[in-house]
Amino acid sequence: LPISVHMRDAVLDTYQIIKQYKRPDLLGVMHCYSGSHESMNDFIELNMYISLAGPVTFKNARVSKEVAVKVPLERLVIETDSPYLAPQPVRGKPNEPKYLCHIAREIAGLKGLSYEEVALATTRNAQRLFGL
Repeated sequence: LPISVHMRDAVLDTYQIIKQYKRPDLLGVMHCYSGSHESMNDFIELNMYISLAGPVTFKNARVSKEVAVKVPLERLVIETDSPYLAPQPVRGKPNEPKYLCHIAREIAGLKGLSYEEVALATTRNAQRLFGL
């Protein structure tokens, strides 16, 4: 099974721990990623996927939007973090899987791709990540 890492204000420590325990078969996801695009690349080099959630749709989420633009599509997954972090336009309500479409649309717009391209790529990535 892949590891799921919830990192909060601990980019360097998290990176060092994953690097220290990295094995050739290590696979994982940076859950609800909130780091910079620079540190994102370090985690991708450690065979981690980058997961974006509702905050990427928030008006002032500059860092999350930069990550969305720069993350390679083949290393991106999306998530709800349900019941928290509902995306615009349902922010403030309990989050649900049916709201993933808002996250995918936002990322598609930021990357200059179609909604379908992002939805298909992130679905395939999740299947690969979780062995589905």
